Amino acid sequence: MRRTVAAASELGIPYLTLYGFSSENWRRPVREVADLMALLRHYLEREIASLDENGIRLRVIGERDRFAPDIVGLIERAEALTRDNAGVTLTIALSYGGRAEIVGAVRAIAAEAARGSLSPAAITEEVVACHLLTADLPDPDLLLRTSGEQRISNFLLWQCAYAEFVFTKTLWPDFSKADLDAAVEEYSRRERRYGSFAETGA
Repeated sequence: MRRTVAAASELGIPYLTLYGFSSENWRRPVREVADLMALLRHYLEREIASLDENGIRLRVIGERDRFAPDIVGLIERAEALTRDNAGVTLTIALSYGGRAEIVGAVRAIAAEAARGSLSPAAITEEVVACHLLTADLPDPDLLLRTSGEQRISNFLLWQCAYAEFVFTKTLWPDFSKADLDAAVEEYSRRERRYGSFAETGA
């Protein structure tokens, strides 16, 4: 992760979102989950100062109430410490699932409609987007999937509607700046039409 954040900063990428722990990962064996939580604590205790020194802003999205109170406290401390940094905005999805995020947005919108503060006719894509966990972030331009997997795995389902996908066989622990450079280079060759027809000159 350090390598990727540093590479994103070098390339001038302003926003980077990493899938750290999905909502489905809670179903893993208890011992494995405990080990992952220990790893998360270690990161939040030991790495945040380095992020702050390098001007990185950290955000966490997901159902943080499922974490132990001490982890929630560490997350809040890390976000507060880096809030005013102007470098890469690093968002880590923890206890996150795209479907759950959309359900949460729908519930919030339904509650507003029930109170009479929002007309159903006024519900637009922009209204839905404003109720997502990423409301203050732009939609991704590029979704990069490592390890040879070719699925989205319930990640940013709404936000990735028009993202370009790049797949690499490189395992995440081995992911390097060269891999990110290659993905960005491939992305730069894509023609993004957002659903419109390409101009043919005819």
